[in-house]
Amino acid sequence: MKKLLIVSVALFSSVALFAQGKFTDHVKFKSEEHDFGKIKQGVPVTFDFAFTNVGKTPVVVESATASCGCTTPVKPEQPTMAGDANKITAGFNAGAPGPFTKTITIKLAGVDEPKIITIKGEVLEPNAYDEYVKTKGKDSKEKSKPNR
Repeated sequence: MKKLLIVSVALFSSVALFAQGKFTDHVKFKSEEHDFGKIKQGVPVTFDFAFTNVGKTPVVVESATASCGCTTPVKPEQPTMAGDANKITAGFNAGAPGPFTKTITIKLAGVDEPKIITIKGEVLEPNAYDEYVKTKGKDSKEKSKPNR
């Protein structure tokens, strides 16, 4: 009975130590949201969410789960050492036109709190996109130049 108690206390203590800290104690993203602007239907786009390990121990990205099948996250397979930078690549391929907002839930090994990063934009049908590019330019966020 005494051995069972000692083993139970040791197990509980190790689990408590392993699941310590908040996500932000370990990883800081350069950006947690990306707006693709207007994109062409059926043409895949990607964005790299850069992050830095701000903790004192290696970080393992346990999972990167998308909110839908049209979003494909790619996580690092190797641990990211303390002070090092890495990335999670978010791929998106839209089948339907219209505005979109998709999320990717990031889970670190040993950290209970997940982090959610977001991609958004507007998918245009091919003809509408081609017309948009002709009249407005590729970047939907381009600032209009003042008249001189």
